[in-house]
Amino acid sequence: MSVQLAAALSAEEAAIYAYGSLGVKLTGEGDRTEARAAEATHRARRDVLVSRLSALKASTAPAPAGYDLPFEVTDRASALKLAIQVEDGVAQAWRSVLPASEGPDRATALNALTDAAVRATRWRRLGEVTPVTMPWPGRA
Repeated sequence: MSVQLAAALSAEEAAIYAYGSLGVKLTGEGDRTEARAAEATHRARRDVLVSRLSALKASTAPAPAGYDLPFEVTDRASALKLAIQVEDGVAQAWRSVLPASEGPDRATALNALTDAAVRATRWRRLGEVTPVTMPWPGRA
């Protein structure tokens, strides 16, 4: 299970970086508030994962100083596109934790998967992307 948790940690760290890059391109206080809340959630999940992996005595690679974004974020539309991609990636990482976990770890994974899927749906709605929802969140 520590491998799957480490992958979820990597996804959370990448999300934190991405929100720092995309947040400045969002317009309107509502968009920016949503991005700040998303980043705070990913930071909190990262901290939980670091603690859990420490308790499991599992080592993880240090987070890189920076990430290569999949495309240039130049405006609101590309910022929303990145937010959707980030949340879909986070959902995918947490989905892989589900079959390897049980009890509180499984509940944490399910909550994180659901949260990322709901957030991706919000970003799709704001960006007028269809379909707005995914039938199987986190599925590659």
